[in-house]
Amino acid sequence: METAWLNARELSSKQVAQLAAAGWLQRLGRGTYALPGDKLDRDASLALLARGNPGLHVGSKTALAWRGIRHNLAAREHLRLWGDKPMPIPAWFTATFPADYQATHLFDAALPSSTGLTPLLGGHPKVLVSTPERALLELLSDVGKTQGLEEARHLVESTRSLRRQVLDKLLAHVTRIKVARLAHDIATELGLPWADLAQTHSQRLGGGQRWVLTTKQGDRLNLNRPK
Repeated sequence: METAWLNARELSSKQVAQLAAAGWLQRLGRGTYALPGDKLDRDASLALLARGNPGLHVGSKTALAWRGIRHNLAAREHLRLWGDKPMPIPAWFTATFPADYQATHLFDAALPSSTGLTPLLGGHPKVLVSTPERALLELLSDVGKTQGLEEARHLVESTRSLRRQVLDKLLAHVTRIKVARLAHDIATELGLPWADLAQTHSQRLGGGQRWVLTTKQGDRLNLNRPK
């Protein structure tokens, strides 16, 4: 519960503070409260974060897993959250739901920021989750940072049924050479049906003949420009 929500129910900020001091409310963070003993709900908590941060969504590997594309089952879920602008994830949230957040911009300004973001069928209507096509590109962006290359390959291999029209639209607005070249290299290696789209858009982005990076996990990326 936020202070504004409590104020709308005729509780002044002073009364809210008094209730917290008396133990009737538990203060989670600045302007955020819960009833004592309440167990935080993941999706309701995400919806609360998104209320003040338009564009916040579940992305990358987490979005793929929520949409049924996964490789390994983690003992404890670690949420990959994305958004339009930098922001700190409050400690009250990460204490219960381990998460990281980034505001990496993969697409040019001509693409509406909400493209490829929808709630899960039957899920919380205020919790946006990347579609498989957008989550794939976010996953490839994470390679070398929070994502290992081998697991990424396994996940990409499970994306044979991506919607070509949707993926083509997203790739047409991608601005990151690494993402386009990784998509092309892995899709070509695995013989995926959308490899030709990745090739076309990797050629569109241009760049040097070779793009080399040693990742934090020790993987060496040697991405050649498609001919």
